[in-house]
Amino acid sequence: MHYRASVTQPSLARRLGLRDAVVIGLAAMIGAGVFAAFAPAAHAAGEGLLVGLAIAAFVAFANASSTAQLAARYPESGGAYRYGRERLGEWPGFFAGWSFVIGKTASCAAMAITFAAYLAPPGWERPLAAAAVIVLAAVNLRGITRTARVATVIVIGVLAVLVLVVVAGSTSMFQGGAPFGAGDLLAEGWLGILQSAGLLFFAFAGYARIATLGEEVREPARTIPRAIAISLGITVVVYAAIGTVALASLGADGLAASGAPLVDVVEANGWNWAEPLVRLGAAAAALGALLALIAGVGRTSLAMARDGELPRALAAVHPRFRVPYIAEIAVAVVIVVVVLAVDLRGAIGFSSFGVLLYYFIANAAAITQPRADRRVPRALSVAGAIGCLVLVVTLPLVSIVAGLAVLAVGVTYRLVSRAVRSRRGAEPSGPVG
Repeated sequence: MHYRASVTQPSLARRLGLRDAVVIGLAAMIGAGVFAAFAPAAHAAGEGLLVGLAIAAFVAFANASSTAQLAARYPESGGAYRYGRERLGEWPGFFAGWSFVIGKTASCAAMAITFAAYLAPPGWERPLAAAAVIVLAAVNLRGITRTARVATVIVIGVLAVLVLVVVAGSTSMFQGGAPFGAGDLLAEGWLGILQSAGLLFFAFAGYARIATLGEEVREPARTIPRAIAISLGITVVVYAAIGTVALASLGADGLAASGAPLVDVVEANGWNWAEPLVRLGAAAAALGALLALIAGVGRTSLAMARDGELPRALAAVHPRFRVPYIAEIAVAVVIVVVVLAVDLRGAIGFSSFGVLLYYFIANAAAITQPRADRRVPRALSVAGAIGCLVLVVTLPLVSIVAGLAVLAVGVTYRLVSRAVRSRRGAEPSGPVG
């Protein structure tokens, strides 16, 4: 297998301890998703979004654990795209990579729309969102990347804003008592709750980033699982607090109808002076996530193009800036189209569709690993795979139909391109180490 060739290259330094890994995990998870995902979740499940949050958190934990196990065995770029190829075959690998590209492209659109929702004047949301995509794509084309230190600063700022929102929103709870009873949590039924879990899964995007640190973490077999559990646990607590105070302040209907829910929370409690801080926090989180996402999708497209799974032109690397410039330009164009064509709920649902399928393949790959490579119980990977499928089929119908249509486009492209290469007598190239 070609991945063995990569281990002959110089290894990265193992400098990260548990605290570093936890901070990186928090930076990956506590971002713009928390500013956007609660409104569509409330539309689907009402107060039951809190139950959906717990379900989404469990599926996220199972997925991250499987990914950590795979990353320890295959420490190279490509994520589940590479794991799928190595453990399950070329087609599952292709589905993982294609699902990641389409899912994260939709995530980029959601981040851009979130940024504009919190900062743009009425009527200017879509133009500002498209402009943000163009500017950040241009930044990435020059090879500028976000460092771990910058990511840490961003997450500290976002956490400070979220604490402010929780404190402001708690006013409603102290004045009015419990905002809902246990019966209200199930009022919209389990279909609505599972749909909200699929939408809230979007807010956990990035949790498995810790698993990619296997080569840079001290005692990775011990540190990575602990860091995943700690960072995910903190994130769940923060999200549960935000969801509770948002429901208490706005009610399920008000939260579902809100374009900038956390701003509405502070305003509903008379903390108008905090509105600019919340808007700036949301904007910073969205831009930071968008910058990293564009780079990530571009590089996954590069890896797939090198393997012949996407057009070879996308594998081009700029001679000066050393970035996959054609891939990133193509990704930016698609993101702008999505920004101009869909609303936030549609972008989040479509993103969840792609990312859930991506992690389904990661869990399936982890299930096939032999006992010697296992770091988590096989049952956890099985539960993660089942959870991904359940959340996919309960997403909004429009997200499922659009996702299946784009998957069909990918399958058609792969079949046609393989047929053309076969006719020319050229076999598809294997994975590049």
